[in-house]
Amino acid sequence: MHHSFTPVASVLVDPRRARVHEEGWQSWSPSGTYALDQAPYRPTDDNWATVCYRPGVTVPAGAFQGEGLLALDPGDGSPVRLWAAADPAHEVPSVRLTVTGDHAEVTADGPVKEWTGTDIPSLLGEWAAGLGLPAPRPAPTVWCSWYEYFTEVTEDDIHENLRAMDTLDLPIDVVQIDDGYQRALGDWLTLSGRFRSREAIADAIRARGRRAGIWTAPFLVDPASDLAAEHPDWLVRDAEGGPAHAGRNWGHDLCVLDTTHPEAAAYLAGVFRTLRAEGYDYFKVDFLYAGALEGVRHGDHENMDALSAYRAGIGVIREAIGPDAYLLGCGAPILPSLGLFDAMRVSPDTAPHRRPEAGDYSQPGQDPAEFTGAARQWQHGRLWVNDPDCLMARPAVETRERWAAHVAATGGLMASSDRLLSLDQWGVETTRRILSGATR
Repeated sequence: MHHSFTPVASVLVDPRRARVHEEGWQSWSPSGTYALDQAPYRPTDDNWATVCYRPGVTVPAGAFQGEGLLALDPGDGSPVRLWAAADPAHEVPSVRLTVTGDHAEVTADGPVKEWTGTDIPSLLGEWAAGLGLPAPRPAPTVWCSWYEYFTEVTEDDIHENLRAMDTLDLPIDVVQIDDGYQRALGDWLTLSGRFRSREAIADAIRARGRRAGIWTAPFLVDPASDLAAEHPDWLVRDAEGGPAHAGRNWGHDLCVLDTTHPEAAAYLAGVFRTLRAEGYDYFKVDFLYAGALEGVRHGDHENMDALSAYRAGIGVIREAIGPDAYLLGCGAPILPSLGLFDAMRVSPDTAPHRRPEAGDYSQPGQDPAEFTGAARQWQHGRLWVNDPDCLMARPAVETRERWAAHVAATGGLMASSDRLLSLDQWGVETTRRILSGATR
């Protein structure tokens, strides 16, 4: 729920030297530090505004805005100031800053607390440490199918790369099957025609001494799926009673699974219990923003706030996979995810190219992934293990040396996403070095 903005602070600044850090809503939302004369990255398209930014929130031109966190270095030697959500996991106010001359005015649409420090990254780190979350477990090293095969991945592709890992002597703990094994979003246990048996491929991975990982987008439902046809009452509704809209991707509209509906929650738990029983113990859960969208939820929960529904939905997944399985969030609202994940994607997707489509810094590209990934380095080891997104080291990847250096510098979750047989000598050596350097 969005309330009106009320004054929080008025700060004298040096307009030439001051810097403002905006924290974006979710994994893919641009986050970073700007000079006062810089225009922050904003959505260039209405659909991206829903899928990659805070839905329903428009920032006025000329204003800076952080979702639950906004920091200001006044640039005159006075302390750096941070305005942070008072109860960040459950209520995430927007914090807005506007500058007139040498005065910055800070407002927020919910309760915030002020912190002070010496520089923006260390102050954000102190705030994160002050939450007192348990230290995250070390991340396994991963090979992921996405950035080579995208949704066209086949079971044979997985087998080919499994053999190549052995041939090339790559220190890969987890082989993670990404989007493409399932027939439709929502019908997670129905295979696409490119896979023969999920259980058999997990067995094959484990027979080679590695762990099996799998991708889902647990809160998304394809309107053309069996689930949507058979259980329309399992979908979050909009105010008019139709299915709430989670934007468009994969060429179609997206609906949202209502995990406050007991039968929908039981279905979701069953999906993850099944995958766990088949031998998967590393779960990448993606497009999680959908679980935190406003909408009308089931019966007694009609007035349940979206963030409580989101946290409860992740709780269903964690209970189903058990405490030992590794859980990586992506496309997830950052502050509402506190305490729920082992690792978290902290940037937009990378890509084989540098520049994002339409210059929108929520979209896939190495530039936006580096910009936001570096600006969220303070989260690593304090909130979760940061996932900077996958290394791509094959010759076809633009500026692969620079991208590899960024991934290595984060010290976070290290994952390779190449067809391993397409790597040249530099690609093999770089992949081996970066995966070997991961904290194991």
